[in-house]
Amino acid sequence: MTEPTISAGQVRASEPNPLPDATDPGAAADAERVSTGLAGLDTVLDGLRIGDNVVWRIDDVEDYRGFVDPFVAQAVAGERSIIYLRFGRHAPLVAPGPGIKIVSIDALRGFEAFTCHVHRLITDYGRGAFYVFDCLSDLLSAWATDLMVGNLFQVICPYLYQLDTVAYFGLLSRSHCYTTMARIRETTQVLIDVRRAETGCYVQPVKVWERHSPTMFLPHIHQGEAFRPVVDSSDATRLHADLERRKGETTQRQLDYWDRLFLDAAEVLNHDADGERRRTVLEQLYHVLISRDERIVALARRYLGLQDLIEIRARMIGSGYIGGKAVGMLLARRILLQDDPERWERHLEPHDSFFLGSDVYYSYLVHNGWWPRIMRQRTEAGYFTEAQSLREDMLRGRLPEEVRSELERMLDYFGQYPILVRSSSLLEDGFGNAFAGKYESLFLVNQGSPEQRLAQLEEAICRVFASTMSEDALTYRRQRGLADLEEPMALLLQRVCGRYHGRYYFPDAAGVGVSRNTFVWEESMDPTAGMVRLVMGLGTRAVDRIEGDHACVVALDQPHKRPFRDRDDAVRFSQHDIDVLDISDNRLRSLAVRHLTSDPELPLRWCAELDREATQRARERTGGDPVWRITFTPLLRETAFVDLMQHLLQTLEAAYAYPIDVEFTLHLADDGTPSFSLVQCRPLQTLGLNQRVELPVAVPSRRLFFAADGHFMGGNIDQPIARIIHVDGPRYSALTTVQKFAVARLVGQLNRRIADRDDCPTLLIGPGRWGTSSPELGVPIRFSDISLVAVIAEVAELGDGMVPDLSFGSHFFQDLVESQIAYVALFPHLGEASYNPAWLSALPASTRLPLDLEDPPDDAVAAALTWLDARDTGLRVVADVLCQRLVCYQAAG
Repeated sequence: MTEPTISAGQVRASEPNPLPDATDPGAAADAERVSTGLAGLDTVLDGLRIGDNVVWRIDDVEDYRGFVDPFVAQAVAGERSIIYLRFGRHAPLVAPGPGIKIVSIDALRGFEAFTCHVHRLITDYGRGAFYVFDCLSDLLSAWATDLMVGNLFQVICPYLYQLDTVAYFGLLSRSHCYTTMARIRETTQVLIDVRRAETGCYVQPVKVWERHSPTMFLPHIHQGEAFRPVVDSSDATRLHADLERRKGETTQRQLDYWDRLFLDAAEVLNHDADGERRRTVLEQLYHVLISRDERIVALARRYLGLQDLIEIRARMIGSGYIGGKAVGMLLARRILLQDDPERWERHLEPHDSFFLGSDVYYSYLVHNGWWPRIMRQRTEAGYFTEAQSLREDMLRGRLPEEVRSELERMLDYFGQYPILVRSSSLLEDGFGNAFAGKYESLFLVNQGSPEQRLAQLEEAICRVFASTMSEDALTYRRQRGLADLEEPMALLLQRVCGRYHGRYYFPDAAGVGVSRNTFVWEESMDPTAGMVRLVMGLGTRAVDRIEGDHACVVALDQPHKRPFRDRDDAVRFSQHDIDVLDISDNRLRSLAVRHLTSDPELPLRWCAELDREATQRARERTGGDPVWRITFTPLLRETAFVDLMQHLLQTLEAAYAYPIDVEFTLHLADDGTPSFSLVQCRPLQTLGLNQRVELPVAVPSRRLFFAADGHFMGGNIDQPIARIIHVDGPRYSALTTVQKFAVARLVGQLNRRIADRDDCPTLLIGPGRWGTSSPELGVPIRFSDISLVAVIAEVAELGDGMVPDLSFGSHFFQDLVESQIAYVALFPHLGEASYNPAWLSALPASTRLPLDLEDPPDDAVAAALTWLDARDTGLRVVADVLCQRLVCYQAAG
């Protein structure tokens, strides 16, 4: 017999059983034996053993009950604890009584919640308990796939074995595919078929681990307490012929439940079934494929029909949810095409995406034997600590072979076009939970042999899976009350839109659009008109804060206005580099615009303007090429882009009944006609205008900390400040790189001391860009280091290399908005802000709080940061969106 699969490190112990009499050779075996409650069946099986998981493969649940009843009665008589797990739709199998604990579990909460509940239950009851599970086939109605039933069994069975239990499971024989049954058979210790024929009920052991007899694996007719083997071959032939006739098996019945579900959907579609059946099938598919969020499901009912769902299935790898990012992209396309088909058939490119179902994520964890570690990570003590090591191992995991085979077929379809591997978790891009930038999304240049390309794709998928265990993602989930919700990772696998430019590949342009521009920089601008953040090349520079480079920010009601003081600022705060995919080097890289301007296929005619003065100077000095500035002015003035973008954003906002945020790429025809490829669409959290506020008419300089005209976000604000974390610009500049990272860690430690953000609103102010990857340009914190502050301020005091940047529409921007963190950028040297650090210096020494750290920073690091108690100072941050004025001042004193 093949030994059952046991998770790494799990070895069954035998402490619950008393030590056998050393003089009795049969005592050890007897101590391990357990009765089924049926003497005849005990004889057939040579009894059960401590550690046995017993799977009953049945045609009817009532047959399963016939074996559960005597087992429970025998266990109770032997003073064993019986735990009955109740989750099925069938009638209860075990009645309440002494020694019996009935635990109800909601399977509709999902695989992870269900499995974690069972795992914790087994842990709590400890060694030696006996278990009865409802018929596992009933889980199919909740999870819609055999795959997850198999995963559950592979997780739970070894753990039960390890803890010296005996457990009963039922499975309907015609409800599961061969693959799932093979996994269950490999894992369990005992598998028994129960079948009914004209001559009675037959029991046939299929697997009995470490036991054997000449007739054990023959069918046995069950008559009362007796189980007689069918020893005559003629009788056996007639019996099997009868069973096969009754079974009436078809190919469909051997498919995964998931596949059968979509076959039923295709039948409904093809035969124009009655409306009620169609609605029933649609509802089931919405809740196992699209989302659990009723607001998203409501949108799907309006815009995604049966044909759409079947087409999604045709491009799926694995099963389960396609995730929030994929759903948002598909919904946005259907909304636009239904609203104005003539317009968007011309200006919307077809999507060419595949979907890796969320069940693959769980199968990845189970396949690599990590579920016990997942259970440790789900505890308070292990939430961050276990995640660190688990993330490292997940980067090097191995996908199940059946998944790799499907990925090979997808790569055959894409050929060598670049691919974007995008996170698309269950909760991602939902209402209020964008997870912007929390999970990895990776470009694959997709070059090399088929084997190399598959290896690169598998590595990228593992990286995205591993990002679920990143500190930023876990902090985000905990902060937003999502830590205990199921969050499996699906993937959106997209052909990168673009074209070849010699050895480089990239789209003409890309960007982010938001339907509500609540961060306008002039009173005359209309927030409802929306805003766009545009770049040439790949969209990475539109969604990330790139040091020394800036996207083109466009208020769609006044697209030719820029938030610049003069021409020099316009040049400085523009895009200088383009992100591209290097086909020759098989990697993502950034190139200066000047290195690409000689390419006649580059759409400079629509994305840039010739800088005549700079061109003249270049020619006089070196005879150089023309100098182009990426301004998108021709695109905005001479094409339909602005009208199309406004219509797109307004249409999607109307359908969502909520502000939205989109990412897109642009393909520009020779005449400048834009075609959009929607990469994602999600509800946009906005802080809005909030309550009316009254700005102070005049603030004496001794009570003013800082003030700004524009360059802030957060709506109308009236926020008292209890704590201040201040990083001093000149002192920070004098630190070494190692010390600057130490400052970032110190900020994170203080942030994590904030027990209640509402009770202790904290202002974080410092030089340069918070969150930069270059410490010379600002403090290199992560989101988890600032997640609990109320207001952050960036001060331009590090010299010409540092420019605070609102980065509208970027992941950083999204983090602040969703976390309700107000933001202000201060440019005191430009005369657009007042900044009075002397106000801090004048505070009494009693306001300075000790750091009190177990591992104190060195003196220079500690001197660069001040932590203050401002409760008694009356400090407030007040802002008015309409007049674009923000003031941080001491209200009294």
